[in-house]
Order: sequence, then structure tokens, then C-alpha cells
Amino acid sequence: MRKTSFESDYNNGAHPEVLRHLLETNCESSASYGYDEWSESARKKIREATECPEADIYFLAGGTQTNATVIDALVRPYQAVLAVETAHINVHESGAVEASGHKVVALPSYEGRMEAEVLENYLRRFYSDPTWEHMAVPGMVYVTMPTELGTIYSREELERIWQVCQAFGMKLYVDGARLGYGLMAEGCDFDLPWLGHHCDVFYIGGTKVGALCGEAVVFPQGAPKGFFTHMKAHGALLAKSRVAGVQFDALFTDELYFRIGHHAIDMAMQLRDIFLKAGYEMKNSPTNQQFVVLDNAEVNLLMQKILFETWEPIDEQRMLCRFVTSWATTESDLEELREALHSLSACA
Repeated sequence: MRKTSFESDYNNGAHPEVLRHLLETNCESSASYGYDEWSESARKKIREATECPEADIYFLAGGTQTNATVIDALVRPYQAVLAVETAHINVHESGAVEASGHKVVALPSYEGRMEAEVLENYLRRFYSDPTWEHMAVPGMVYVTMPTELGTIYSREELERIWQVCQAFGMKLYVDGARLGYGLMAEGCDFDLPWLGHHCDVFYIGGTKVGALCGEAVVFPQGAPKGFFTHMKAHGALLAKSRVAGVQFDALFTDELYFRIGHHAIDMAMQLRDIFLKAGYEMKNSPTNQQFVVLDNAEVNLLMQKILFETWEPIDEQRMLCRFVTSWATTESDLEELREALHSLSACA
């Protein structure tokens, strides 16, 4: 029997409206390498949504590929990228950034977020060292919105990081693999246009927000010279780029991207309430990723009925577990979880 899954937000196919657009356009011929009409339409819609009329937009297949390609394009060969210790590029991308020749410097984090004060203190210490020219020179700051721990940045926090980057001549790159959920989360006090005017580059994640695959890289003030060629050199240029372009054309029609984010957040808050009412400890997250503390015995029993991810051990008896919602999460899924937790309490 198929188990109800809260394992991730990309273990289903695509949102029906995205699939419909793919099917409707399937038999039409088009130009290749991103020059097709649907990619152009998607770019126009994204420029309007971000209020960045001069933006250059490229469609890549996945997040790790996007991070490695963008970072290598903007960071000089002798430069490093600064990220928090829990950052995706530091933990879960198999050294992809380092493989392109750039050191990832991990800074302490606060609930997954980078703090401007920590960043500035690091940079001041770095440049006060008379031997700094013998080191990998900081060239970029990488942050995720939302973070790996499901937390979000405030407008003030991102603006301060942006100011530090400008003061030290560094680029700011925002990984938006789950951006749709971060923007729709309660407490987020900025929108897509604001973000577009407070960083050098960011990407709008499609893979985790309703698409089969695909990420839209946005350079608000224009891409660096030769980025198209750089993409190809990294194996990131899709000949059949329309596959991503068509999907983003659908995602940015009638605010589908934001509707998907809103739905997943609504499901996540209901999921959170189910655990809290059952007496479980939860970590702070306003997004579609919810982190729950379970006893090891509870983990094993619950996994017999529900799919989810074990995140990290807290101690010998307890595990931090992640439950994720998406466009595909239903009220029925939540009811299955509620019943499974009720069965656990009955066995206790």
C-alpha cells in the first residue's frame, strides 16, 4: 500500500496546470537553447513580477547545477564564497562549488540564517591580517531564502547583509530553491520586487515549487558578459530549454507560483498544529518545512505508515525529523498523519 509522504516537496510530478501547458505545447516546434517563444514569454512575466525590466533570465535544470554555474561565473578564480555552516552548498552539494575551484568559507549561523554582524566581523578580521593576499579572498556571499532549517530572513536582515557586501565589494547571491514558500510564509516582510533590488543575482526555484524540473536565474541588472557561453561550458545549457521555459510560463501565469506557495504553507501550518496538539516539540519554521522532535521508537513506528525524513540525532533517544508539504499535499494526507499519531499514542 502506498504511504502518505511528507518526505520532500519534489517527490511528486508537476502541478496539473504546469503539465497542461507542457501538453498543450508539446507538438509545436520551437527554437532551441532558450530562444523559444515560451521561454521569452516566461522571461517577460518574471521581469514584470520582479519589477526588474532590465533583468537577464536563464533557465537551468536543477539547484546544484545552478549554484555551481552562477558562483563560478561571478567569482574570480582566486576568490571564495561565504555561506553559513548549514548552507546547501556547504553540506549537501558534494563539493560542487569547490570542484569549480572556489573555497566555501562556512560562518556560524543563527537558526540557519547569516547575521550581518558576523559577516562584517569576519571580513574585518580577514583584511586586518597582513597576509590576507595569501588566502582565498571573499568574493561572494551566498544565502538561502528560506534557509535549510525552514526559517526566513527579514527585510532588515537581508538589507544589512546587502550593505556589507557593497561595502566590501562583494556579490550577494540568493538561493531561492524554495523561494515561493519563503515569500508566502507568515512574517515575510518583503516581496519579489524588493528582493530583486537587494541582491546581484537570485534564482526562482521551480523544481521544489510545482515544476517537473527547472530553476530561473535572475540577474536584476543584467548578467555578466559571456554567461550564456559559461552555462554551456558547465553543461548547464539545455538544448531543449523550452522544457523549463514552458513550465515557468505556466508558473507565472495567474500567480500560480504564489498560489502553490500559499497552499503548501497552509498545509504546513495545519501539520504543525497536528503535532503540537499531540504534545510534540517543534522547531521554529513558518515555511513548508516543519521539524519535529521524535523518540527513536516513534520514528520507527511512524515510518511504517508515513514517509518523512530523519534530519539529525538530538541525543541517543531522540531524533529531529523533517516533514515537508507541497502543491500535492491534501487534507487527506493530513488526516492520515493525524490517525498515525493517534495510533502511536494508543501504543504508548
